[in-house]
Amino acid sequence: SPSAVRDYIEKIFKLSTQAEEVVVLLVLDTKNKVIGAFEVSRGILNSSMVHPREVFKRALLLNGASIIIAHNHPSGDPTPSREDVDITKRLVEGGNILGINVLDHVIIGDNGRYRSFKEDSLI
Repeated sequence: SPSAVRDYIEKIFKLSTQAEEVVVLLVLDTKNKVIGAFEVSRGILNSSMVHPREVFKRALLLNGASIIIAHNHPSGDPTPSREDVDITKRLVEGGNILGINVLDHVIIGDNGRYRSFKEDSLI
């Protein structure tokens, strides 16, 4: 579930306490078990550059079947930006070509708040 993803990522990366945007990746096997967790990009206060190549490289090297992307909003508001929606669309398209499903993109805010692209029907 997206809340379980948030909890898992918070334990490892502590995104809600980061002063800049950090993009992380979970790589999953065919049974949706996490086989890798990586920081993909670290940006500035309100943006982070993420390229599909950097995301899928790790998934391919681990023979991942699917991925989950997550990042934080240092402002505390987990509402997706236009850039968040655009990069998610690019990642889904890239994953379709490579045969790696993008299961979700979770944005982590403050006080336990988060937004899930899957829950919001954006994926």
